[in-house]
Amino acid sequence: MPTDTTQARLISAATDHMLAFTATIPDTELDRPTPCRDMDLAALLAHVDGLAQAFAAAARKDFGPLTSTPPNPGQSRLAPEWRDDLHRHVCDLADSWNDTAAWEGMTQAGGVELPAEIMGMVALSELVLHGWDVARAADIAFDVPDEILQVVFDFHYPPQPQDDRDGMFGPVVEVPDDAPLVDRVAGLTGRDPLWPHAIREDQ
Repeated sequence: MPTDTTQARLISAATDHMLAFTATIPDTELDRPTPCRDMDLAALLAHVDGLAQAFAAAARKDFGPLTSTPPNPGQSRLAPEWRDDLHRHVCDLADSWNDTAAWEGMTQAGGVELPAEIMGMVALSELVLHGWDVARAADIAFDVPDEILQVVFDFHYPPQPQDDRDGMFGPVVEVPDDAPLVDRVAGLTGRDPLWPHAIREDQ
């Protein structure tokens, strides 16, 4: 597993990509479908905003409603000033995990307690995977470097039994071993690398 210094750097890089993906999305496209079941782009962005706040609080060991409540993406609502809110909260996430104390001891997010070094990996994974979701939904090139993708892939491989993944990921989508790393990360975490084309062909 990467050291906390390396991991903090990767989180900062992932936040930069997330902010780049979201910066150019016009409000007129917020009703677009996403790879996340039953979530349009507005709901997905609201979910990202909420998880950014939760994982920042987890890094600071600032326990309370932000860290003790499981996420409920279906009830996420995007505020009119969502761009400013998302930018502030995602940057706070990166800054919070840049503190070496964030990686020490136990912490909590989504009502789950984990060693802080594992929670930091979860935060990185959430940024990368939902960055993929946002980029696909908004038809934006997903240019996260393989250095980050490999860390996320290794964190989730081998996959847990599906009963343990329910509520987090759908079933693994089989992807050839020689496929691009980004496609293997997507498939490993229950995402169809062909989305949205496969969805459109099924309709």
